[in-house]
Amino acid sequence: MIFHVVPLDDWLAVPERPYAPPALADEGFVHCSPDEATTLAVADTFYREAVGPLMVLMVDEELLDAPVRWEPATSPAPPGTTPGALFPHVYGHINRSAVAGMLEVRRDENGRATALAVWS
Repeated sequence: MIFHVVPLDDWLAVPERPYAPPALADEGFVHCSPDEATTLAVADTFYREAVGPLMVLMVDEELLDAPVRWEPATSPAPPGTTPGALFPHVYGHINRSAVAGMLEVRRDENGRATALAVWS
């Protein structure tokens, strides 16, 4: 399982199509994280200003239609991640059938990501 942070409104915007965040057009791949701890660090570092619910897609790498490459971070890795860690980058859309579930990022009053919780 690999993980992708996404504002809920972005995920719900076009439900009949595969998910394609702006990074896919900008960088050629979708940023993902290798585990829940790294995902929480990513959410805390890059999504503090996100408005509305913040979700984590739990993506089954084996069910993706696009290739996944495990590569070093393209920008400085978030604080709290393992130095030299490799990140899964999805080189194409995320087909919705590969999303096995979602977690919700719990945030404090300052927008800091504090926990991941099962979303129903």
